[in-house]
This record gives sequence, C-alpha cells and structure tokens, in this order.
Amino acid sequence: MDKVKFIQRALELAASNVKEGKGGPFGAVVVKDGKIIAEGTNIVTSTNDPTAHAEIIAIRNACKQLGSFQLKGCQIYASCEPCPMCIGAIYWARPDGVYFAATRYDAADASFDDSFIYEELKHEPEVRTIPMTKLLSGNKEAILPFNIWKQSPNKIKY
Repeated sequence: MDKVKFIQRALELAASNVKEGKGGPFGAVVVKDGKIIAEGTNIVTSTNDPTAHAEIIAIRNACKQLGSFQLKGCQIYASCEPCPMCIGAIYWARPDGVYFAATRYDAADASFDDSFIYEELKHEPEVRTIPMTKLLSGNKEAILPFNIWKQSPNKIKY
C-alpha cells in the first residue's frame, strides 16, 4: 500500500463511522513497515469520552499492539488535520510523520471548529475562558512529585 491508500483508508473509516452512527467524521490509521497496525475512529458521542478522537484511538491501539508508549518508525494517516489535543498526543507518541486529507478549516466549515482552542493556548492560564488557577504558592509541596521522580531509579524517561 502507498500513502494514498492509507489516507483513503482513514477517509473510509471516517465516512463509515458517520454512516453507522458511531461518531464524528474522523478516521485514522497507524502504519509501520508499510502495513496498517492500528485504526481508530471518532467515538466521542458513543462513548461519552471527549478524548476519544480518531487519532487518539489509533495511537492507543498502536501502542497496545507494539507494547510501547512510542510510535517510532510509524506514520499516522488522518482523515483531517489533527486538533490541538491530538497534536499533543502525536508529539508524545513520537511517530515519524503525519499525513492528513482535510484541513482544520474544512472541519470548521462542518462545525468542528477548534480555532478557539488555538487562541486559548496563547493566553496565560488564569485569563483563559476556563480559568486555570495555580494552588500551593509555596513550590516545595507542589514540586514534591517531580523531586521524587528525579531521584527514582525506576523512572523510564519519555
């Protein structure tokens, strides 16, 4: 299979997901060594899970398949340009590349507009639409888990 076939599979998953009433119009596949090793579709509404985007599901399935929390040597093919949440997950998973069909502007035209999130990320936490407030102004207690991590002989760096 080539890149076009993989992106077509992601689009096929997205279309069938809508037709079958399972969720939004998004599909994704993870490819390693020229083979699809995992797939995912948007199942946010059918699972009541706002994180159940196609890319997230595909990443979870691929990591399970590989027995690894990283996707080095893999590529992700998505029916649409990944949203900010999925971009974060993609960076943490570390695939070699991402290919997508539709753009975020195409998604916005279909009422899947993430532009407000991109804008929110530019603001300091306390002035965002959903205010985010730091507690425990004395950093000693707040950073205790990080200090324990730094000293842990069992840590796996990622």
